[in-house]
Amino acid sequence: MIIETLSTFPCMYDSVMNSSMMRIAQEKGILDFHAYDLRDWTHDRHRTTDDDPYGGGAGLVMKCEPLFEAYDEICSSGEGRDFGSCPERADWAASTKRVQHEPEVPSGTSARAGLPSDWAPPDQPAAPQSDCPKPCTIFLAPQGERFCDETALELAKEERLLFICGHYEGIDERAYTLADRVISLGDYVLTSGELASMVVIDAVVRKLPGVLGAEDGAITESFSDGLLEYPQYTRPAEFRGMRVPDVLLSGDHGKVAKWRREQSLLRTARLRPDLLADVELSPADRDFLQRLGEEG
Repeated sequence: MIIETLSTFPCMYDSVMNSSMMRIAQEKGILDFHAYDLRDWTHDRHRTTDDDPYGGGAGLVMKCEPLFEAYDEICSSGEGRDFGSCPERADWAASTKRVQHEPEVPSGTSARAGLPSDWAPPDQPAAPQSDCPKPCTIFLAPQGERFCDETALELAKEERLLFICGHYEGIDERAYTLADRVISLGDYVLTSGELASMVVIDAVVRKLPGVLGAEDGAITESFSDGLLEYPQYTRPAEFRGMRVPDVLLSGDHGKVAKWRREQSLLRTARLRPDLLADVELSPADRDFLQRLGEEG
């Protein structure tokens, strides 16, 4: 799978994507990850990606132009451009050809003002065409669909994902015409879309075959069957007076499976009873829940 991100702070991905499961997924060749800096598609010496909102108000709004230019180039070239690590991006900002070749503009006007609509910096070759599939483009925003395990599973079936991450007050509404999906993590506000995209990426990548050590690891996690996961234990068998349930030490796989199913039902009924309405319950499950209700 190819996963790409477009944001104003691509350095935020460095630690997450170079650690633990994400690093292993890339080393195995399961995941191909690229983080692009939106500023690389700006045309003024300040590398501006935002501006004041029309109609007034607090905050800044992310501009359409760099978003659309970046989207077009990333989609047409297959993998966009690899600008390396954060220090290299900083060096690029100081020496970019786009800034060096930009025409002079009158003082007090924007660097983009007065330029022909078809202006482009010289020595910029056309993006190569690629057989790489067009990405499923995802925006992270409060008005999006609520993210859940089912959504992660759907996204894991895509060949290529592109996350466009907002910042500041928001994104110019016209940019949402690029979106295939708009996703929200919940009813709260984060500083940036990078943080939200990391959550979604992690949930998606762990669904990819071969990423987790255990073949059925993702299958038995919470929400995979609509229920919360059963309690987990490991060595030692007893710690500070707290003992692992005897059934888990019995070696009887049938009894272990039955215990785990009942514990999932118990935990879900007590902590997230709303989930039970969408779970396919067996007769044994219904009997267990009925007994649980009778016991109070």
